[in-house]
Amino acid sequence: MEERQFEEVLPTVALPNWDATQSRILDAADEVIVRRGVHDVTIAELARRAEVSRPTIYRSWSDADDVVRTALLRRAAGILAQFPARERDRTQVVADVLRFIRLFRGDAVYGRLLAEEPEAFTRYTLQRVGSSQRMIIGWLAQAISAAQPGGTVRTAPPQEIAVMLLLVAQSAVLSHGTVAELIDEEAWERELGAALDGLLRP
Repeated sequence: MEERQFEEVLPTVALPNWDATQSRILDAADEVIVRRGVHDVTIAELARRAEVSRPTIYRSWSDADDVVRTALLRRAAGILAQFPARERDRTQVVADVLRFIRLFRGDAVYGRLLAEEPEAFTRYTLQRVGSSQRMIIGWLAQAISAAQPGGTVRTAPPQEIAVMLLLVAQSAVLSHGTVAELIDEEAWERELGAALDGLLRP
């Protein structure tokens, strides 16, 4: 009964199937963010780059900010697609989270936001829980739920643990540049891994 209750609260995000036109618009948003930043993402610029009309964009999104959020969701989904579903223990969960962070920081769009526009990164990822965060929480919760029966992850609602894992990881990623002079890359990842392991350990 307890395990079923845990499973019932696992968050899921249904990803839309973006058609060719929508994908071109999202590609244009990626390009603008990487080259010029979030603030230059406008409906006019997206229409020009994607070679569509403004009304075409408005049929799918309410404004440029909405397009950016969808573009970020698509990038996060692309990263998660590199992690096939499989049985995990605590060590594997931690390793997967660290690998996700490496891919996330190395992503052209997210990497640009982290390096050049941390305030935009905060606005789009930390000020409220959006679709990207819910998707990541769902992935973490499923991994935690799969590891719990083996006894390597403590017994608690997977979603609650997943939320805290996300908070720890997000804070570490956002603060990385601030502490770069105090801790090198290898030590940063090692200590983050220890923190994540401690959060999961029974």
